[in-house]
This record gives sequence, C-alpha cells and structure tokens, in this order.
Amino acid sequence: MRTSTSPTTTVRNLGILAHVDAGKTTITERILFATGAIHKRGEVHNGTTVTDFDAQERDRGITIFAAAVSCTWGGHRVNLIDTPGHVDFSDEVERSLRVLDGAVAVFDAVAGVEPQSESVWRQADRHGVPRIAFVNKLDRAGADLDTAVASIRERLGAVPLVVQLPIGREDGFAGVVDLLGMRALLWHAGADTYEAGPVPESLREEADRRRRLLEEAVAELHPDALEEFCATSTLTGPTLARALRELTLRGDGVVVLCGSAYRNRGIEPLLDAVLAYLPSPADMPPVRGTVDGAGGAEQERAADPAGPFAALAFKVTATATGRLTYLRVYSGTLRKGASVLDAVTGRTERVGRILRVQADRHEEREEAVAGDIVAVVGLKAARAGTTLCAPGAPLVLEPPSVAEPVVSVAVEARRSTDTGRLSAALARLAEEDPSLVVRSDPETGQTVLSGMGELHLEVAVEKIRSGQGVEVVVGRPQVSYRETVVRGVTGLVYRHVKQDGGAGQFAHVVLDVEPLEEAGFEFRSTVVGGRVPQEYARAVEAGCRDALAEGPLGGHPVTGLRVALVDGATHSKDSSEMAFRAAGRFALREALRASTLELLEPVVEVTVTVPDDGVGAVLGDLAARRGRVSGSTTESGTAVITATVPLAELFGYASRLRGRTQGRGTFTTRPTGLAPVPSSVAGVLLAR
Repeated sequence: MRTSTSPTTTVRNLGILAHVDAGKTTITERILFATGAIHKRGEVHNGTTVTDFDAQERDRGITIFAAAVSCTWGGHRVNLIDTPGHVDFSDEVERSLRVLDGAVAVFDAVAGVEPQSESVWRQADRHGVPRIAFVNKLDRAGADLDTAVASIRERLGAVPLVVQLPIGREDGFAGVVDLLGMRALLWHAGADTYEAGPVPESLREEADRRRRLLEEAVAELHPDALEEFCATSTLTGPTLARALRELTLRGDGVVVLCGSAYRNRGIEPLLDAVLAYLPSPADMPPVRGTVDGAGGAEQERAADPAGPFAALAFKVTATATGRLTYLRVYSGTLRKGASVLDAVTGRTERVGRILRVQADRHEEREEAVAGDIVAVVGLKAARAGTTLCAPGAPLVLEPPSVAEPVVSVAVEARRSTDTGRLSAALARLAEEDPSLVVRSDPETGQTVLSGMGELHLEVAVEKIRSGQGVEVVVGRPQVSYRETVVRGVTGLVYRHVKQDGGAGQFAHVVLDVEPLEEAGFEFRSTVVGGRVPQEYARAVEAGCRDALAEGPLGGHPVTGLRVALVDGATHSKDSSEMAFRAAGRFALREALRASTLELLEPVVEVTVTVPDDGVGAVLGDLAARRGRVSGSTTESGTAVITATVPLAELFGYASRLRGRTQGRGTFTTRPTGLAPVPSSVAGVLLAR
C-alpha cells in the first residue's frame, strides 16, 4: 500500500454494485442525505431520487444509466457512482469499474447473492476493485444476515468478515452492534442519525462470540494479527481495524456491514467503513499506459497532482447545455481553459468548463486534480475510452472493454422526412453507449440497432422517440449467432498472385486451422528460415481477422478457432503487406469452407421465482423453449428454478410468465456464453 501526504488521500472513488432492486439507489440517496448533499430524502417508488433522474428510470423504477454524485464525510471527498443492476446494462457497470478505486456490494438480506450481483462481483474481480459488502433490507420479513453471508461465501468464493450484529429482527430491526467498538448503534423512529450506547445485555454473549470469530478469521489471514493473537489470545481494536483494511485492499477478505437503507439505518457506519477500509487514489498502484499506443513503451503515472496530466474518459452524454465528457483524472492537474491531447487520434482540444457532477446538476470548478472524477464541457471528439493527457507528455491508457451485442432489431423512421434525424439520433446513441452498435444490413438495406438485450434496445428506442421526437418503427428482435470450427484443416495452400501492370502482388501462405476450446481467435506463425518475414506474418493475421467477419454457414461472425501460418514464400519485388493481408483473408475463407463448422447461439442462465402451484407450468414452458433445468429449490411456498435457455427463446417471456402465474412469477437472467444450436434448429435458421 502506498502512502502519501497528497490531497488524494482524502478522496474515495467508489461504486455501488448489486442486483436490480437490492437497494443501490436508495443507499446512494441516504448517503447524500447523511452527508448533507441533499436536504430531503428521495424515494425510488416516488421517482424523486437524485441519481435516477432520467424519465425512463423514474417510470421503470430501475437504474439504467450510471450516475455520478459527490459528497463529503469526515473531511473526505466521496465520489460515488450508482451503477445499473439489470443485466442489459452491464456495460455501464464495466465502464464505471474501470475508473473506480473501490466498491460497496449490496445484497438483499432475504435473497442473498442474486444472479446479477454475482455477475457484477466477477466484473469487479477482473478489475481488481476492493469491496466491502452491505446486507440491506434487514427489516423485511424473512431477512437473515447469516444466510446472506453464507451465500456470499458459497456463491462468490469470498471470505466475509462480519463486523456488525443486528439488533432486532425483521420489522423490529432497530440498529446494530459494532463489533470493533463493542457498542450498540440505535436508530430511533423519526431520527436522522443513530444513538450510541452499551451493548444490550441480551446480546452481550452473542456479541462477544461474534467478536471472537472475527478475530480468529482475521488472524488466519493476516500475519501481524496472527502474531498478536498468538501472544495475547485477542486482537486490539487498532490492530483489527488495520488488518481489515489491508485484507480489503488485497482482496483477501470482505468486510460485511448490515442495515436497512429505506429506514435510514446503517448508512453512517457504512460511510465510516468506506473511509476506513476502501482505498484512496494514493493507495492505488500507479496507472500504467503506453507512450506510443498499442505496442509502445510502457510508462507509469502516480496519483500526483504535480505530475503530467493524464485522464481517461469513461462516459459521454449529450445534455440540453452541451456535450459532457466524464473523466477520471489519474495524474496531474486539469485547469479550465487548458488544452488537452487525445492520445489516440493526436487531436488537441480545449476544455471549456470543469464540473463536479451531482447526477443531472453540476457545480463549476476551476480545476480537477489527480484522483478526481469530473465532467468537462468543450470536447468535441472524445469518446468513452479516450485518453486525454498533457500535449507534452502523451500516454495511452487501456480503455474499458466493450461487450459484444447479442440482440438486434431493424429500425426505421415512420416518416421518410425523419430519416436524417433518425440517423443522427442513432449516431449520438452509439457515441454515448459503446455497447450499442448501429450498422446497415447489406442484404436488406435496413438500419440495424444491436445491444445487450430487449430492455436495452427498448430504452434506446424510447430515448429516440422522447428525446428527438422521431417516430420509430421497430422490427422483431434477432439474436447474434456465431459460427465455430468443429474440425479444421491442415496444410491449406493459397497463392495470391496479381499482375495488372506496374508493381504486382505476390503472397504464398500455408495455413493450419483447428478448433479453440473457448470463444475467440488465436494466431501464431511457425515459419522458420525467414521464408515469411515477421511484418508479413502480422499482415496475414490481419487478413485472417478480416475473414472472421462472415462465416460460410450463414454469414455470421466466426469464433473459437486457432490459425497457424506454417509455411510460405515471398517475391523480391511483388510481395508486400497488402498482398499478404489479402492472402490471409482469402486463404482463411477457403480453409473455413473446407472445415466442419457449427452454429452457436447466446445462452443465458434464467432464475425463475414462482409460487409452488405454478412450478409445473413454468417447467413445461422452459422445456418448450429448449431450456435445461439445472436446479430447483422450494422454501415457504415459493420455488426458485434455475435453467439455461437460448436467448432467442426468451423474447416475450416476461408476458408469458405473468400469464402462467397470474402475475406472481418473476425472473432474472445472466449471460453464460455461447452454445451449439441443435442441428434441427440450425437447419431452419440457415434456410431462412
């Protein structure tokens, strides 16, 4: 862990992560109220929250767009991003996690770890984001902290370190016992903050037992704590707090707190835990980037306000007041009116204004320093993933990854006079949300909008209708199929020879193609003796990647294959990178036609919750949708069924489920990858 006297030590950049309806937005609202950033608590069900400010979010009652807010607590600046919980908007979570230093993972005290909370947890794992956990809704019937903690341990593989004990159960939940300070924190009805006091006698024995379990768990994981525990058979408060922080930063343990955000119970201790356990920008390792883009020399930039400026744009939105570009500043200081370099395009732009964001409201600032998350006005070309830096110190940071879209619809303007406005609106949507892809179908000439799910596309289309006033006609959703190699070919020879006056083109390549166990593409060159120089081998790889865009089965993208360049030849005058790229493209197309391929389709894990009397109807319907049931549990008259279902079979499932269960059934989905399409179904699809 790095230490610093920089002001970056008093900043926390964190996200709120969870499954839809676990209480993320309510927690954010209560944090803003507790810190004095707002003076009236908003409610999701009333459409009055700060972060769910978009009309669609308020109508649907869910978070759709990641919203940034800022507040102060205990002398620290807390920059907070409320992320979506619905699977269709996981790309918003991905872009947020790329720029965050820590996160609060929220779990429902009744449901525990739900499908999407598991997905966002894995996303945070990939980014190495330290987390603490907050078990919410302890005031609900059936709420149980221990059951929720057990699901964290079992489903996430994490080591939960519970630092609180609830006082009261379900509707009688009134506060918590702080196991580090061994004190009771009680929230009385109508009070905005807690009252601290001694642990109730009825809970003294249980609190002592849980404190002992916490000390033992920490001692097992932390060498210094183990040394003190062996010497004294206990851990002091400072040692325990320091060990919890270090375990959190290393990802070896997860501090677990609890409460009820709706009743405003547990928020202040959560904020204290954010400051105590989650990292500041100064605690994070220096950000790494390349000086000359991909393949260039690597360079590090520490979170130093005096260093050269470097920032990553992670979100772009168009508002009534102009185009906002959201930045995470990693190094240096950005001042209003400064010129910044787009390190990828080489374009220099001027920053007109710097804004500290409060969802849809903004506070103008003169500067932003390392560790800040701000929005700027004036940038015309920056996109999500763009690195902005000082013109004299270029650096390219790794951009957030963008998920491949899985569902597509054809869109067209109802009135031909609106075609131009629709094209402009679609271009703006794709600029704001990189997981939306707009393309023209070469066969039909239709404009196709692709995204992460039905809801994702519904929201995008509604944004065009309401924001631009364009009436849009939408076709039936279609999933994005893939083709993959089942059995490849070896020693495929291809000669690319072209002579039409002047310099000709010559390239000779020999390829082996074989299946790859996972989705993706691998290329390697095993040519020896310099028969194909390295720069030409790279051109062959580029040509092969070109050929992956359309497979021979149905024109779908090809994935899951490994290509080896095993031999080849060049001509002293007519060989070039362009010739070898063309040879790679045509050779792989020929190799794919000679290989055995199969069609792949996206599949999702569906978790359906229904009353006992609706299980039979649900199972029958899932079977009709080619679903494979993987688990079923029943508790208190409610069944939870888990199945893997092709995404193409889930269109319209929400309405069908409501009809079969009299509106009492609910379901959630989680992408699980690609699976082969049965030959009987594939034949129908390919015949279309």
